[in-house]
Amino acid sequence: MPDAISSVPQPPATPAIVDGLRELADRYDGFILDLWGVLHDGVVPFPGAVDCLRRLSEAGKRIVVLSNAPRRADAVIARMTEIGIPPGLYHHVMSSGEDAWRHLQQPGGDPFYAALGRRCYQIRSPRETGMLDGSRFVPTERVDEADFILNTGPWAWEATIADYEELMIAARARDLPMICANPDLVVMHGGRTVMCAGALAQHYEEVLGGSVRWHGKPHPPIYETCFGLLGVEDRRRVLAVGDSLRTDITGANRVGIDGLLVAGGIHGEEFGVAEGAVPDRDRLAAAIARQHARPSAVVPRFVW
Repeated sequence: MPDAISSVPQPPATPAIVDGLRELADRYDGFILDLWGVLHDGVVPFPGAVDCLRRLSEAGKRIVVLSNAPRRADAVIARMTEIGIPPGLYHHVMSSGEDAWRHLQQPGGDPFYAALGRRCYQIRSPRETGMLDGSRFVPTERVDEADFILNTGPWAWEATIADYEELMIAARARDLPMICANPDLVVMHGGRTVMCAGALAQHYEEVLGGSVRWHGKPHPPIYETCFGLLGVEDRRRVLAVGDSLRTDITGANRVGIDGLLVAGGIHGEEFGVAEGAVPDRDRLAAAIARQHARPSAVVPRFVW
């Protein structure tokens, strides 16, 4: 995957474990918050998450929600509101899908997009629509007619890489580039782990040798967009919060900001975390070493 880790000062290898955001909030003016695994599980907000958002907002903190959701920011906001996270508790939402959509709208400004042919084969669920609307690209239902693949995620929660193996082999045989609009490998949905677009893109790139253009965390360009939305000049006063070492914490490390790891998300089982409990320190240290991603601190859940 692109974007080598920048040569910036790294957080300690053994981060402090804090009870909640109240222990850290005074150190920061801006917060970049992950969505799934931090604020909600895809179905309902986590206990205490909305209260924590409210307290940060009341304290005058600038808040941007940064999601690897493969859909437009407006759709993310609508779903957040439906789940029970009111719009007034944050300032902006940015998503990997929004970033990909913007590139599809103005392909001439990016050499990768400028070189794409017009016909797009989409790997997507029935929920992910509208990514090509307003662009010069047209969908095709046949991979053998496509010029590139737009991957926003599998067709259903229960889908596996094996379900797409034949399709990806056919695409690789034609050397089709793939756009990945969600770098996450998995996500927690209603208490279970399900595959995301990133798992398919990783297989296409690392196993089949295909070309993938990634949008979203942990890649620095989307953080630069968030810094502009935050309007906090001193990046030492910005904290990224997420539940993934691979995307949220690595992304924070790459752009030189502090990263708070929510241990009860996708790494919960790996860390030996019961609901809201403190993670096992040995398992936490081992996971940090494996991922080469160093959080500045760890919290069991996103609570005040």
